[in-house]
Amino acid sequence: MKQKAKPKAPVHTEAHADSYYAASLNFVTDYPELEGSLTVDICVVGGGFSGVATALELAERGFRVAVLEARKMGWGATGRNGGQLIRGIGEEPEQFRNQVGSDGVEAIHQMGFEAVELVRERVRKYDIQCDLKMGYVDAAIKPKQMNDICDDYESLQKRNYAHELQLLSKDEIKKYVNSDRYMGGMLDMGSGHLHPLNLCLGEARAAEALGVQFFEHSPALKIHKGDLPRVETSKGSVTCQFLVLAGNAYMGDLEPKIGGKVLPAGSYMIATEPLEEKLWKSLIPQDTAICDVSIALDYFRLSADKRLLFGGMCNYSGRDPRDIMASLRPKMLRVFPQLESVSIDYQWGGMIGIGANRMPQIGRLESNIYFAQAYAGHGVNATHMAGRVLAEVISGQAERFDVFANIRHMTFPGGRYFRSPLLALGMLWYRLKEVV
Repeated sequence: MKQKAKPKAPVHTEAHADSYYAASLNFVTDYPELEGSLTVDICVVGGGFSGVATALELAERGFRVAVLEARKMGWGATGRNGGQLIRGIGEEPEQFRNQVGSDGVEAIHQMGFEAVELVRERVRKYDIQCDLKMGYVDAAIKPKQMNDICDDYESLQKRNYAHELQLLSKDEIKKYVNSDRYMGGMLDMGSGHLHPLNLCLGEARAAEALGVQFFEHSPALKIHKGDLPRVETSKGSVTCQFLVLAGNAYMGDLEPKIGGKVLPAGSYMIATEPLEEKLWKSLIPQDTAICDVSIALDYFRLSADKRLLFGGMCNYSGRDPRDIMASLRPKMLRVFPQLESVSIDYQWGGMIGIGANRMPQIGRLESNIYFAQAYAGHGVNATHMAGRVLAEVISGQAERFDVFANIRHMTFPGGRYFRSPLLALGMLWYRLKEVV
């Protein structure tokens, strides 16, 4: 039985996680550390999808932008996630009808569709090599989950979703994920999968060509508010007309008003050795991305070189597992027992940002300070929509921004040290409820 992976490394170091993504980069960034004083139109704190997408949107509109990243571009959840590009933004927006109205609910639905098209358009426009492939399956393990998928199918049909959808029976789903674990699902050809770190770095290169200045190893240490916000780093500062905070789960206590509304939760992945064609085609014949729809979900897909990339262990306790492979491999074998003799080449993890209501938090702290965070594990497309919405409001178009700004977000109880254990207990209750 082959179970070997590379020697375990700490989940968080100053370099990129020791992941399949970091090992298959198109190029390595080498942006300077900020030194001295800089003045720009907009300063963005955070060099992941939110920050880079916002910077690119603003640069396309002619703004002078600087991006401060504490470590390397795409270092956080952006460079560690499942790489699944799935329609929708946050949880079902219907629950926010009393806050945003019927028009707001519909706007969130439509932005959930637009977000995927935004990424596809950007990949085409800037010729970003990120292994983008369309095709995605929601998979049901239990009848109730299949009922929910059917409801989702009807909702998408009513909204004239522009891409192929197909409900799948137990036999039909095996054309896309050949496992006895699933009783059915839904195929969506308007969603898909990609190499997230190469997407982010490709967008950064495009933004740089438009004049955006990027700084790595330049953590924001202090924010000075006022008519012209100023951000201090260890060796310099940026003065700007508008400030965008896009650190998400890694923002820490830089701005406590929003820090308490997002919980960093651990998310982990493994990658197998490259699979022979006969084997991978017996697992995921159409090379689609797959998620089950459980609370403690599994999500997986094939990489460009046909490794199985498998994730499925969201940890709310605030502690990383001692051995990611030992925790995730049994889950993978539960789906694909035929991989028993396949070795694991990579194991990695990181922090995603989760809000209490599972809707991205896009808002304003001051008249000239904005933020975007808490994508609850669905950030590949939602971050890009956040970047567009922030660029719109900074450019004077607030309609879509106001939809998100009107949604209320609870501060997690328990303070910095106790909110993770409290949420872990709450999620355990939901998982137990799902079992029964």
